[in-house]
Amino acid sequence: MTPNRYNRCVRLQHLHGWELTNSEARELQNRLALEVCRVGDVIEPHFIAGIDVSVDRYKGTGTAVVVILEYPELKVVGAEVIRGDIDFPYVPGLLSFREAPLIIKACERLACTPDLIIVDGQGIAHPRRLGIAAHLGLFLDIPTIGCAKSRLCGTYREPGIEAGCFEELTDGNETIGAVLRTKYGTKPVYVSIGHKIGLEESIYWMMKCCRGYRLPEPTRLAHQVAGGVLKPEQKRVTVEN
Repeated sequence: MTPNRYNRCVRLQHLHGWELTNSEARELQNRLALEVCRVGDVIEPHFIAGIDVSVDRYKGTGTAVVVILEYPELKVVGAEVIRGDIDFPYVPGLLSFREAPLIIKACERLACTPDLIIVDGQGIAHPRRLGIAAHLGLFLDIPTIGCAKSRLCGTYREPGIEAGCFEELTDGNETIGAVLRTKYGTKPVYVSIGHKIGLEESIYWMMKCCRGYRLPEPTRLAHQVAGGVLKPEQKRVTVEN
């Protein structure tokens, strides 16, 4: 990676601690959702990050992965992996309180700040409009998109079978995301705003990052690293006790 203005560490916004009850976590989500920015775009990104987490429910541990790709080649130029205990229980709608602490530790070790982050999970397509992508977006203060493989809430019509076809995901009278066909004939993905980007722009960058697969390259590769399938040379692994 050649030195340039992008070679600077991520500066985190320390919004809160993680030792919360379920009811406290839900109340916090309601408050933080008001701070999410639902507009914006990314102009000529240099680095795009993909984030995914693999959890071993039997051992109570997790592996958080942040992969950095250089755009437009989408070549892996670095990856941070944090392995550690998962303390928060599995509760639908509270995923970020379970997985975000490890992700944030991985982000703190990044040698550069990505211009765009794609997270394997929901953004505002969430009952309280603060899925893990939106939550992380606030902590990182970077344009963030949620790309989930399944729906958490909302209704939609099935999009056309061609790549690029999409339908709005709505909850009541509110549009909370898009159901996007990224590859001909495959299941769609659920795209939603994370932070500091609009929905139209989120769809655009999702398609720009798809290279013949259902999932965009950043999260597809992060998933492979988390599962031990891909082992990039630029990977650093840290084990948290």
